[in-house]
Amino acid sequence: MRSTMANLWHSINGVHISYLGEKPLLFRFFHKMDMERVTSGAPWTFNNHLLMIHRLEEGNDSMKVPLILAKFWVQVHDVPSGFFSEPLASRGVQNS
Repeated sequence: MRSTMANLWHSINGVHISYLGEKPLLFRFFHKMDMERVTSGAPWTFNNHLLMIHRLEEGNDSMKVPLILAKFWVQVHDVPSGFFSEPLASRGVQNS
């Protein structure tokens, strides 16, 4: 996975990927533009698993970051007219 993501992201100054335990990974970018491109291009997946990305601020403990929410778009086809409003879409997601 480490080499796949590093090759996919084509970092200017590279990316260092280290394991923080059984599952969490730490991606350390050496150029701000690389980090911004990767975080703004989210969501990312690997082997059909969602990569939860969180930008650490100085002083944050990487092992205490709550990786529980991810924003992503869902494309829905054949929606009847009249169901194109954001409140209806939000209500549908919350009820599923």
